[in-house]
Parts: sequence; structure tokens; C-alpha cells
Amino acid sequence: MATTTAEAPRGELTVRQIAMPADTNANGDIFGGWVLSQMDQAGGIAGVERAQGRVVTIAVEALTFIRPVRVGDVLCVYSEVEYVGRTSMKIHLEAWAQRFRTSLREKVTDATFTFVAIDDNGRPRPIPPLEG
Repeated sequence: MATTTAEAPRGELTVRQIAMPADTNANGDIFGGWVLSQMDQAGGIAGVERAQGRVVTIAVEALTFIRPVRVGDVLCVYSEVEYVGRTSMKIHLEAWAQRFRTSLREKVTDATFTFVAIDDNGRPRPIPPLEG
């Protein structure tokens, strides 16, 4: 697929979702909160896989909205675990829009989310080390 720059998405494709008219603001652009929600879902998926269990979002850092998302665009969210501590991890997330009826992809949002692994009682628990 074509992109607007030589830059390529960073991380693994985790979520793909089409932007619909119900997700727009008064200007006809997709709400930033909708994009943020898709990124949080992708981060949660990546976090659950790495932590091997429940995780919760505790922080969003350096969230940057780069370009608007429009109705019909397919939002593609890429995730990459950047850091793993004892109970928390930082996951870098990028949202790219595949523009409606084209093969053009543009990076639209970039952020780092922090997740904490929790047990069944909602208390922090250690993240298992990687096998191998």
C-alpha cells in the first residue's frame, strides 16, 4: 500500500476498524475520542497477550493527533510493547488511516499507553517474563 512518507507503521497490526458517520463531530471529522478508544483497545489486546491476563490502562502519554480521520477510512492501529516492568508496561501505539476508496495510508495518531497487569481482585500482579 502507498503511504505519504517513507515512514512505515511501527509494531504489529492489532486493530482494524472502519470509521462510520455516527463517529463524527460537527465538522464531519471522526471524533478524536473514537480514535483514542480504538488505540486503547489495541493496547489492551497487546497488553493482555504480553501480561498473559487482565490489564488496565493507567496513563496515556504524548498523544498526538497528526491528521483527521474521515468517514469511510479504515483505521489501522499498530502496537509495540516498549517496556515491561514488574507489574506495568508501556505500549507504543500508532493509528494509520487507509483512506476511503484508495490505497493511500497516512499516520493519523501516535501515543504511548501505560498498562498495569491485575489479578482477579483488581490488584497489580507481576508480569510473567518472556519465555525463551
